[in-house]
Amino acid sequence: MHNLDRRKVLSLGVALGLVGAADPAKAWAWASKDSVAGSGTGVDPEYVWDSATDPLMVSLLQNGQVPAVNAAMAGWVNNGDALPSGLPAELAAHLRTVNRLPPWADPVKLARAADFNRRKDTYLFMLYGLGSGIMSTVIPREARSVYWSVGGADMKDRAAKTFTFGYDLSQLDAFKPTGQFVVTANKTRLVHGAVRHLLPQSPHWRGVTDQSVPISAADILVTFHSLGTFVRRRLLDWKVPMSAADQEAFLHSWQVALHLLGVPDEYIPKTWAAAEAQSAQVLTPILAPTPEGLDLAEVLLGLTAEIDLGVTRGFLNEFVRYVLSNEVGDWLKLPRDYAAAALVRTVWPAFILFREGLSPVMPGTFYMFDQFVRGLAMLFLNKGSSSTTTPITIPTGNRPAG
Repeated sequence: MHNLDRRKVLSLGVALGLVGAADPAKAWAWASKDSVAGSGTGVDPEYVWDSATDPLMVSLLQNGQVPAVNAAMAGWVNNGDALPSGLPAELAAHLRTVNRLPPWADPVKLARAADFNRRKDTYLFMLYGLGSGIMSTVIPREARSVYWSVGGADMKDRAAKTFTFGYDLSQLDAFKPTGQFVVTANKTRLVHGAVRHLLPQSPHWRGVTDQSVPISAADILVTFHSLGTFVRRRLLDWKVPMSAADQEAFLHSWQVALHLLGVPDEYIPKTWAAAEAQSAQVLTPILAPTPEGLDLAEVLLGLTAEIDLGVTRGFLNEFVRYVLSNEVGDWLKLPRDYAAAALVRTVWPAFILFREGLSPVMPGTFYMFDQFVRGLAMLFLNKGSSSTTTPITIPTGNRPAG
């Protein structure tokens, strides 16, 4: 790797608040002893997919059974719901095996994570939306896979489904029978299995990718670090009060989420230190703009701008730059608004201090910032469109040509 490129990776890692940045040319070196499993094979997750789900989805697609499966699963929403009737026997058997929490899941930690999400929900929704959501557009593989899959043809709907995953995970009862995250994760896992079979058939995707099969275990880990690891680091940077127990519980909710998505336990970080080390290897070095990502970013920001946040689009662009760095803002060609930039960088820290009860001084623009954060929260609460649930359906094709 050239020294200049290496310096760019390091500087972007610092700008994003991520600790360190590994050389992307370096082979997989993360220690499996630092995983929730405590040991592993050492196989690079770049070449690990989902051996339990993928062959099943190939069979369902080739046999034309997916439309009937989608119809059967439409009413399967809450974790406590019985498996829908009418599913193919092999799919029902698979779901009976995986539609449950791992044996190492800690209900006390999950309950604390739910309470933490409730107490910090405004920051979390904002960081998931304007931080992680926009960061996903500069993760080349993720942007290209999303764009060229069938969901890329209706990005407003695709964005709503993206919001659904973070929203369901953030709910007070996310992992309880009355919550929806376990079902959401299992439906998402089936979608991933289908996309792994379908996308390699797309000449458009094959023309821009460096993979033979998309959505490896490494890709899912990258998504986790763009969400959980990044959000926790930003909260620390902003000095948002978080106890060690809160941080541990927040990580545990993501550990369970990764397991439910089919990531082998040997790759799921055991601690935040292990997560930071893994993120430095798999996330920071790969960030880059793509034509697909530019299109996706504009759709996501346009969806956010449709909600009355009480701010201008210039303010929105500058907040993205504040959260993700000017380098990412330049990649996405976000026009500058220097007055809004000065406002964000001076008032946001004061807003947090006042909101957290750490300062008696209310910023003069408190109401504007508060409306902005509440508006973003409502975008999540409405999931982009529906106030109940956003259906997750298994695709049967790719983005149409043209």
